[in-house]
Amino acid sequence: MTSDANPSTGEAPTGPVARLDPDMLTGLHERIQREVDAGRLPTAQLAIGLDGDVVHTRDFGSSTPGTHYSVFSVTKALMAATVWQLLDERTLEVGTEVRELVPSFAAAEGVTLRHLLTHTGGFPYAPLGPPRWNTREGRHEQFARWRLQYPPGERFEYHATSAHWVIAEMVEVVEGRDYRDVVRERLLEPLGLDGMHLGGADAADAEVAELVTVGEAPGPAELQEVFGTSEVDLGEVTPEVLLAFNSPDVRRVGVPGGGAVSDAASIALLYQHLLHDPLGLWSPEVLAAGTAEVYCDLVDPLRGIPANRTLGLVLAGDDGHSALRGMGHRVSPRAFGHNGAAGQIAWADPETGMSFAFCTSAVERDFIHEARRTAAIATRASEVLPPAN
Repeated sequence: MTSDANPSTGEAPTGPVARLDPDMLTGLHERIQREVDAGRLPTAQLAIGLDGDVVHTRDFGSSTPGTHYSVFSVTKALMAATVWQLLDERTLEVGTEVRELVPSFAAAEGVTLRHLLTHTGGFPYAPLGPPRWNTREGRHEQFARWRLQYPPGERFEYHATSAHWVIAEMVEVVEGRDYRDVVRERLLEPLGLDGMHLGGADAADAEVAELVTVGEAPGPAELQEVFGTSEVDLGEVTPEVLLAFNSPDVRRVGVPGGGAVSDAASIALLYQHLLHDPLGLWSPEVLAAGTAEVYCDLVDPLRGIPANRTLGLVLAGDDGHSALRGMGHRVSPRAFGHNGAAGQIAWADPETGMSFAFCTSAVERDFIHEARRTAAIATRASEVLPPAN
């Protein structure tokens, strides 16, 4: 990985980083620093990838280059990219039924891998936590208790963790080993993602920024103004649940839908591999299914727009709603990514070849403020790389 030239030498940056607009880059830094100065971001970190490498990183607040973050649903890209390899190898199929491989989830009639990857499986709030999530036996006990709320494929509703527990089990069945080992051996190690860990001692013992709550929850009047209702159900993604990831024991689990820890540079590098696939880990057809083709355009009930889900990620789209999908206002319609709770940002844009990652330890109670901040940071990030002439 590379970063900017040392500013203390007065040398101009060379190579890919020289393509970044310095004024726009300064504007991006200043926008984040404003949040730090206001006490809304105790620590934060960003990284920009280009031409297959990481060309710029920056730490804010108490963050250092060695700081890791709980990146929550950014983890879903790891699970998706692992599944894509198995689709290529034909050990899994998009239409593989859950009950073929996970018979303990007896209620999952008609649920397929496609439903799991597109959040249309019908069990968005199926619970799984300690102590059952610590063992495979415990997870199967919980699967047996789960029920569908509605038929698979009927509607989109974000499955924060439930669907990916099932994906992890399907991976374990076809691979014959722990899903965390599969992710590490198929992705983290060959891609050189040294700062990214999913479960185990590496995640438990990493230098992870402590999650802290900031801000105040929006009141009924503000909710009514923004959402047209005085109440918004956040499901299981509450500040209290997120703060639990401060525990090394929780990070050790490696929750497949949201338990990875990472630095921003490793996320940006992961997305460079998804853009360019220099190691040939995926076929063009499968990579397109994961990064370029919409498999679910059902309406996202929280945002009121089409979900634009690929096989595992989100596509920015050409309908003017890319900011609501977490990628800001200025990315191309082909941009893809998957953000995480508490303001984590991760995307790549095939039009520019740039990837962007932003991590923070701030668990913002004012989720409206968080959404606006995400849109602002993502937009400024996309403006750092001028369009090609």
